[in-house]
Amino acid sequence: MRSVIVLGAGIVGVASALHLQRRGWSVVLVDRKSPGRETSYGNTGIIQSEAIRPYPMPRDLATLAAIAMRRTNDVHYSVASLPRHIGPLLRYWWHSAPERHRRISQSYQRIIAQAAAEHAVLIADAGADALVRRKGYRTLHRTQAAMDRAAPLAEALAAEHGVRSQILAPAQLAAAEPGLRETGAGAIHWLDPWTVSDPGGLVSAYADLFLRAGGTFVNGDAETLAPGPGGGWTVDTVDGRIDAEAAVVALGPWSPDLLRRFGYRFPMVRKRGYHLHFNGGGTLDLPLQDPVFGYVVVPMSKGLRITTAAELGGPSMSAHPIQLERAEQTARRLVDLGSRVEAEPWSGVRPCMPDMLPVIGSAPKHNGLWIHFGHGHQGLTLGPATGRMLAELMSGEPTFTDASAFSPARY
Repeated sequence: MRSVIVLGAGIVGVASALHLQRRGWSVVLVDRKSPGRETSYGNTGIIQSEAIRPYPMPRDLATLAAIAMRRTNDVHYSVASLPRHIGPLLRYWWHSAPERHRRISQSYQRIIAQAAAEHAVLIADAGADALVRRKGYRTLHRTQAAMDRAAPLAEALAAEHGVRSQILAPAQLAAAEPGLRETGAGAIHWLDPWTVSDPGGLVSAYADLFLRAGGTFVNGDAETLAPGPGGGWTVDTVDGRIDAEAAVVALGPWSPDLLRRFGYRFPMVRKRGYHLHFNGGGTLDLPLQDPVFGYVVVPMSKGLRITTAAELGGPSMSAHPIQLERAEQTARRLVDLGSRVEAEPWSGVRPCMPDMLPVIGSAPKHNGLWIHFGHGHQGLTLGPATGRMLAELMSGEPTFTDASAFSPARY
């Protein structure tokens, strides 16, 4: 039986472990924390089948000037940390040119089209259906001008890709969400996405499925990964050294730092996000995105969760949730949030590649070393689909779609 160590127990690592296990591999899943406790825990909990184009970097001068002068809540940055971001951001800007972004989107669409189907299998097998709703989410548009810009884009997605949506007038939005104090010019209801009431809980359910099927999870230090003396790979854990013929690096934003020790340079735009829960106030039926102020408010098992967009900071930069504080002030005008559940907000880092595509495949210079990270804002959505692709590559099977665009060799 072939053996593999999977480093990282977020959604990407857990999904990789499950798909490898189902192809006959003996899998040990290694992380410093329990499954689903890092970035996979802190997102909006939306499996976004409608997001068929990855997020490009804005290229119009007005938007870039607003970001540079900190007039928008979408992006916040620390001046001291900018030097470490300049290189990846310039590459991100280059890849965001319309024609390049169009080609990138063609590859991206092929994996996101598989996302819901792969989740469906794991949700059913894990008995996690109670965590998932299949009723979509809504994007609020505060002005008629904003709605007039958004509606044709939604119609184009429907015509080109079959993405279903419904435009809600203010009265329709008020009827659907009676807890809202303001309805602006209405909303677009994206009908096909699924929403998860506890993203970390869903990853834990997938991990439990892996364990019930005979997999092993152990706490360990990914930094100890090393080639084995007789071939293969080793890593130190609380249960001693683990040996396997292959290793998968699925450490999200920490992956490039580990791989640098082996001579690989992966540029990454690290975007920190925050969330905080509130309860005791009003309710929402479905998640509501407020794009003008760069946040989403989501009904979850702990209450209403506010999640923020992107903060560019340093790896050791202390949490400074300015975006979250602004989002809370704005959201309180929309809905009665009640009281904060946590004393301090959660924060985590999204691993965004400059070309907006995850990195999936074999390490070019090391036998048995495999790489799976860089899903940006869509790790929860894409993890099971790209986990399948990785397992197909490792097992010598045809991949469900062309995997060349995601190869580590492109860097």
